[in-house]
Amino acid sequence: MRNNDESNMPERNVSKVNLPKRTVMTILDWIRRFVHLWSLQTLASLPERLKNLWQQLIGSYWFIPTACVLLGIMLAPILVTIDQQFDRATVKEISFAFTGDDNAARAIMTAIAGAVLGVAGTTFSITIAVLSMASSQFGPRLLRNFLTDTPNQFVLGAFIGTFSYSLLVLKSIHKQDVDFGVPQLAVTFAIIMAIICALLLVYFVQHMVHAIQASHVIQDASNDAIKNIHYWYSDNCEIQHQRDVAHHDIKQYQHWPATPIYAPKSGYLQQIYIESLMALAQDYSSVVQIHSNLGNFVTDRNIIGYFYQRPANHASNRQKNKTPNLATISRPPDGLFWQRFASCIQLENRPVHSNDIAYSLGQMTEIAVRALSPGINDPKTAVNCVQSLTACLSVMLRRQPPSPYHFYIPPHDSAVSDTTIKQPRIAILAVITKTPTIADFIDTSLGEIRRYATADLMVLKALCKALTDLNYARINNAQRQTLLHELALIERAGAENLGYRELVADLVAMCQQARQFIHDDNAQHQYFEYISEFSAHIEKELQTESS
Repeated sequence: MRNNDESNMPERNVSKVNLPKRTVMTILDWIRRFVHLWSLQTLASLPERLKNLWQQLIGSYWFIPTACVLLGIMLAPILVTIDQQFDRATVKEISFAFTGDDNAARAIMTAIAGAVLGVAGTTFSITIAVLSMASSQFGPRLLRNFLTDTPNQFVLGAFIGTFSYSLLVLKSIHKQDVDFGVPQLAVTFAIIMAIICALLLVYFVQHMVHAIQASHVIQDASNDAIKNIHYWYSDNCEIQHQRDVAHHDIKQYQHWPATPIYAPKSGYLQQIYIESLMALAQDYSSVVQIHSNLGNFVTDRNIIGYFYQRPANHASNRQKNKTPNLATISRPPDGLFWQRFASCIQLENRPVHSNDIAYSLGQMTEIAVRALSPGINDPKTAVNCVQSLTACLSVMLRRQPPSPYHFYIPPHDSAVSDTTIKQPRIAILAVITKTPTIADFIDTSLGEIRRYATADLMVLKALCKALTDLNYARINNAQRQTLLHELALIERAGAENLGYRELVADLVAMCQQARQFIHDDNAQHQYFEYISEFSAHIEKELQTESS
């Protein structure tokens, strides 16, 4: 036994000697992976990630009030320090400056701190009441618009910031000597802030009265949707977009070896970082196709896309390197690929606000659907939502939709002499995303309202009028067919659900006139006005009597 123990001692010593080395190597390996992920993956979409982070901070109700509290905490010692260095005789010459003793200063600061804290609690209670009413009337998805309302956050932040400032200034009043013990400028600034808080309270009440109006909520949702449309849709068709669509890999990639891509976890797809995904596809010499739209719910077993491995003899494998004569070997996805892909998409447990157009349009659709419910029964609000949706869809019809194909151009070799003629390098297909069509947006917005307004003539006629308004913005025959299809569904819904034959005849007549208007090639230069049979009869009788 002794010999065996002695024989095992060198091995134990070697393992003890190698343990620190293995630990250092493991740490260095993790650091290398971390730097590799951040340098290639995250930094490729750093501006977009920072923008999303800023939107999340602004979208939280605590950010601006917390910033105001920190500002009050920093201002208090700064003004007290300035007060100690300031000439007291000069302060007394200022007419509105505080020149009282320490007891008066302590009383004023105590009153200000207690008052603004009480008003802050009142404003918070009003906000909670408004959120409760908005959730029941407009829908829970509209709560974010109230929570991210900057004026509300700033008012609450001003109150609690003034409270924090008053407490710290009150702590600095500790001497009986007026010349040194009372920070007169700091107390004067607190009085000014108290007056400003009183004005902000009046503004807060007036702002909340307007914020809970349905027209104001609909307009805010419409502005948000138009902003997202301008983010995704171009002003016109670009030459680069046309050239990319004509790329030969678009017709070939589906014949390459494919590997299904599963979602890293269950949740709502909120963001796709295209630049990071393109860098990933470039490193693996592949094409990554994403089949899920923004806002879709996926599980950890859902196939959200495919990894298409480019053939080894593909021309892009040679030209994607800086050295033209050196080819890149395409490789299948490995563990590092799945780690990097998980950071290329953002999955949330609940749908949150992003640049998703469908989310913004869905807010107005939800308001209209709730307005048509028997508990609320407000068809005028539904008509307002239809009109706002029409304005948003009209902008989409006139603009160029985003291309689902994303390309990158590999750089030239910097070591090549300037006298050498550099060969042009074509764009390489890297990422393919799924882009909703205008027909999808019309079906999920106007079509959803139609399904809940089948027995309401006012809303059905507003939907019919919306299609004639959209006809002014259409630019191709496919959009015309989409409008005609939706018009046929509106006519059928009214014919099957309206209670009186006269109402059905009125809707059918309007749909027929709208159909003729949309079919007319010169309709965009004409004015559409629906004239019912009864109105035409009355006008004819009036003309007969006048003659």
